[in-house]
Amino acid sequence: MENREQHDHDSGHDHLSASQQTPLRPDAFELPDDEKIRIIEGHFAEIMHTLGLDLNDDSLKGTPHRVAKMYVKEVFSGLNPKNRPHARSFSNHYQYNQMLVERNITLFSYCEHHFVPIVGKAHVAYIPEEHVVGLSKLNRIVQYYAKRPQVQERLTIQIANELKKALRTENVAVLIEADHLCVMSRGVNDVSSNTITSEYSGLFREAQYRNEFLHYIGKQ
Repeated sequence: MENREQHDHDSGHDHLSASQQTPLRPDAFELPDDEKIRIIEGHFAEIMHTLGLDLNDDSLKGTPHRVAKMYVKEVFSGLNPKNRPHARSFSNHYQYNQMLVERNITLFSYCEHHFVPIVGKAHVAYIPEEHVVGLSKLNRIVQYYAKRPQVQERLTIQIANELKKALRTENVAVLIEADHLCVMSRGVNDVSSNTITSEYSGLFREAQYRNEFLHYIGKQ
C-alpha cells in the first residue's frame, strides 16, 4: 500500500503521466535521513576502495561521509517531500493581469544517467488570474525539482506543473538552458553545446504571449 508521504510527494503531479514523474520506490521515505547517510557512506567507501584509493589518507578518510551527507541533505534533497516548498498564493487584489517573468534562476541538478552535474538557468513566467505568489517561491519551486537525479525534459514539465498548481492558472511558461557535464566531461567531451527545453501552457501556446516571453529572456 502506498504510504502517505509518497502520496503527498506525487500530489503535485496531477496532470503528469507516469513517465513524467520521478521514478521512486513505494518505500522511498521509510528510512530516516541519518540511516540513509550511514548506508550510502558505507557503499561509497567500498567504491573508493575498489578504485584503489587509500581511505586512511587524511584527505580521503572523511570523503564517504561527506558525499553521503551531500547526497541526502543537499544535491538530492528534492527527492524528499518534506522539503517541498509551500507556495502559498495570494489574492490578486491589485488586478495585475500582465505577464510576470522571473529569469535567470540558477539551476543545479544531476543527470540521472551518470550522476554528474547539470548546471544552467531557468526562466519562468505566468499571467495571473485570481492568484499570485511571492517571487522567491518561483525560485524555490525550480530548486526543489532540480535537486534530484533528473533529465532536463522531465524537470521542465515538473516545474511547469507545480507552478500551475500553485498559481491556479494554466498560463505558465518554463524555459531551461543548461550544460550537462555528462556531455562535457565524458563521452563526446563537447564543451560548446548546451540544451534548451521549454513547456508552454494556457495563453503561452499563442504566438503573441510566447514571443513576448522569449523577448524578455533574450531569446528573440
